[in-house]
Amino acid sequence: METVYIETTIVSYLVANPSLDPVLAAHQQTTRRWWQDQRPAFQCVISGETLTEAARGDAHYARLRQEALRGLPVLPITTETEALADAILESGSLPPAARSDAIHVAAATLAAVDFLLTWNCRHLANPHLQKHLRSLMAARSLTLPEICTPIELGAE
Repeated sequence: METVYIETTIVSYLVANPSLDPVLAAHQQTTRRWWQDQRPAFQCVISGETLTEAARGDAHYARLRQEALRGLPVLPITTETEALADAILESGSLPPAARSDAIHVAAATLAAVDFLLTWNCRHLANPHLQKHLRSLMAARSLTLPEICTPIELGAE
């Protein structure tokens, strides 16, 4: 069974009130459909970083995010994860302000998951940045997971 790392934007879109923005509303609907229909076909994992981010913000939505994530295996944030995240930032593959994104990439890469699922198209599901991340990981004999949105991973 293929593995999917669930990044925080996924669970945020899953539990949020429907947006008035038509694009965001479509992404939310796609996320809910993926969660219901496609998720059972994968071994889904999260990290401590996902849990930390999911706990932030409005208490009601934080609780809903935490409930949605309950029961998913949690990848630890180790010194190796932190070091790889530092290398990602130092290489310029991600900007310094994107430390959480670097941790998600590092955790998913070190766990050798197949896919990193996200709606973060600025720093993660961005083919220009992925090119740099792939090169960085290859230089360390690691394989970057396929970073994609629920649209690309089967939700229609």
